Amino acid sequence: MREIDASRITEAVKELCMKANMHLGGDVLKALEKALDEEESPQGRDILEKLILNAKIAREESIPICQDTGFAVVFVELGQDVHITGSSLAEAINEGVRQGYAEGYLRKSICHPFTRQNTGDNTPAVVHVEIVPGDRVKLIVAPKGGGSENMSRVTMLTPAAGIEGIKEFVVKRVKESGPNPCPPTIVGVGIGGTFEMAALLAKKSLLRELGSKNKDPELQKLEAEWLEAINDLGIGPQGLGGRVTSLAVHIEMMPCHIASLPVAVNIQCHAARHKEIEL
Repeated sequence: MREIDASRITEAVKELCMKANMHLGGDVLKALEKALDEEESPQGRDILEKLILNAKIAREESIPICQDTGFAVVFVELGQDVHITGSSLAEAINEGVRQGYAEGYLRKSICHPFTRQNTGDNTPAVVHVEIVPGDRVKLIVAPKGGGSENMSRVTMLTPAAGIEGIKEFVVKRVKESGPNPCPPTIVGVGIGGTFEMAALLAKKSLLRELGSKNKDPELQKLEAEWLEAINDLGIGPQGLGGRVTSLAVHIEMMPCHIASLPVAVNIQCHAARHKEIEL
């Protein structure tokens, strides 16, 4: 059994909150530059150039990429041979979020659903814990903005809907979202499992490196096909028209019940932010 003090987790989460909000990943920048080469609309190209410049300024000046610094979503891979000491895992993570959002001057966006009273420190975080073999802890902080999250949906299709029914739901969701999720987007799709698992699969799919291929050849083919259909919508960067509406479609899938076909779409804005560390 390996002991990890909760203070290490707090410190790691604090740093990840700030870095995720200020340092756009190299894979996302490459995808934006590729989109710039493909975009035919002068207005769309101008927007993409500004998004790339904005990301570089944010990194150089250590300021947020976007004013919406998001809900702190934290994925934890917790080794089964690890014992957290000092405080609970949840307390350690929330303290890290609290410190990171204060020290990084990141906007606090979390409030009571009814009164809309702000919690004041961007907590509580949304924490997903997976128990894995080993004696290490992997932390992934993925801030999620409200604009893109609001455009996400879960549906329970009939099994007869099949692949074409899923494609129709995904493309329609992007079309109906229009400019609201700040395109160019990444479209995360979760298929199978249960109602809540489909949504989690869709969100986890957004953590995959942009430009990487799906390990499942069938899903790899569908990702390319659905991305083409989405970009044929003509929504374009920031919804002002153009060729590049989305940078990628990422699909995660698992078996489901014989009576169900759960499908979730979790849309990510152009500020696809996530950072990780292993303790």
